[in-house]
Amino acid sequence: MGLGADDPSDLIKRIAQGDRESFGRFYDLYAPLVFTLATRVLRSRTEAEDLLQDVFLQAWRQAGSYEKGRGSPEAWLITITRSRAIDKLRSVRRRDKGIVPSDDPAYSETAGRVESGEKESEAKVMVGSALARLPDAQARVLELAYFDGMSQSEIAARLGEPLGTVKTRMRDGLERLRGFLGAKRVSGVS
Repeated sequence: MGLGADDPSDLIKRIAQGDRESFGRFYDLYAPLVFTLATRVLRSRTEAEDLLQDVFLQAWRQAGSYEKGRGSPEAWLITITRSRAIDKLRSVRRRDKGIVPSDDPAYSETAGRVESGEKESEAKVMVGSALARLPDAQARVLELAYFDGMSQSEIAARLGEPLGTVKTRMRDGLERLRGFLGAKRVSGVS
């Protein structure tokens, strides 16, 4: 094998030709990223493990449709992971929704929030995929703010860090997130 043996784009080309060894190297290279993202989004190790298998099965099947000019292999896998995670969140929501009888007062109170909850989950998936690309310290403060709704002071207290450190990590992390997400604004974090 030449110098480009572990170039991810070359690995995908070989995967499209059925090369299992290249698939194994590709998996070893990207499984930690996919698993981290899946765990952050789904908040369940078991669900994340299932999603990891689904994502790489889809990558195996669709390797022939990968186009290098449309994005990096990392972006391709993040897109697949995001899509699969959204599908899994919707499936869980439908399953949970089907368990509650429609005449249950608790259900009728939450029924109007299903659509907004779905949009919120999709936003979490998008932000979660970008968070997976940040340094751990930046990702942690943004997760606490975005997913848990904590203030900067609460985050500083929880982590035992100075408030200034938390603010700096947040600002730097948000700048990087904006870069990852393009022109889209990251809402819900201030």
